[in-house]
Amino acid sequence: MPSNLVIVRVFSTGLEAEVAKSALEAAGIVAIVQADTAGGMRPHIAWAGSGFRILVREEDASAARDVLEPRAQRS
Repeated sequence: MPSNLVIVRVFSTGLEAEVAKSALEAAGIVAIVQADTAGGMRPHIAWAGSGFRILVREEDASAARDVLEPRAQRS
């Protein structure tokens, strides 16, 4: 059965999202960046909308959050 994808973090820029995706992949977590940018032609749509979302498999969500924001930094 396929895994569900969940959003673990939202960024305001594509560059931040790509850096986060790279950090997750370095930790062995498969991640994708999802954003509505009209095929890359209109990135400002994502800025004004729901941002650049990092999605991972549901079972990897906790580990992904730990990579992106270690527990000591969480409020």
